[in-house]
Amino acid sequence: MLANERTALVGEKCVLVPYLKRHVEQYNKWMQSPELLELTASEPLTLEQEYEMQRSWREDENKCTFIILAREQLDQQVTPENALTHKMAGDVNLFFNDHDDPHSAEIEIMIAESCYRRKGLGLEALRVMITYAFQSLSVKHITAKVSKSNQGSIQLFTSQLGFVQTGYSEFFEEVTLEKQLNENALRGKTSCGQQDGHMTLASFETLALDEENLDF
Repeated sequence: MLANERTALVGEKCVLVPYLKRHVEQYNKWMQSPELLELTASEPLTLEQEYEMQRSWREDENKCTFIILAREQLDQQVTPENALTHKMAGDVNLFFNDHDDPHSAEIEIMIAESCYRRKGLGLEALRVMITYAFQSLSVKHITAKVSKSNQGSIQLFTSQLGFVQTGYSEFFEEVTLEKQLNENALRGKTSCGQQDGHMTLASFETLALDEENLDF
């Protein structure tokens, strides 16, 4: 998606940046892992195919992709000049596949580097992405499809983010989770204004990346 090609979203633990050529080689290495291929229901690509995928996803207005970078030195200020220097940890994506509802999107996340799992990085990346989707892309309804074997992700979406299970595919062995987005839902409140414990709204800084570092 061209809308986010120059945008970085800076959270406390992570920085979300557009998927650039500089990221392709590492991403391709990740996607040779049988574990990650199974969890993401993907097929391995050659490096050349991965570069083509990066180009096509950038231009596809039905896909919004951010690479998740880990902030290892939390006291270091993130600037347009250094935002891309942090270590790659995974990616988070939005897919606008419902042509009858332009305000609906499917979200997908992968923390590829095992050293960054179970440290709150994925949760923050999801909160930042969901908030960005609501505030900048006018998303009002969000869906996640997760393999039934990935109980960690299912618990993350349901217990931490307030998604509810609305379906199950026996063929794909995956559950469908959904959440309606509005100000109350993002702030962890019911329609009556009561707290429900599922705070989704994220506080983050939006940066316009330094043009000299953008390799599309």
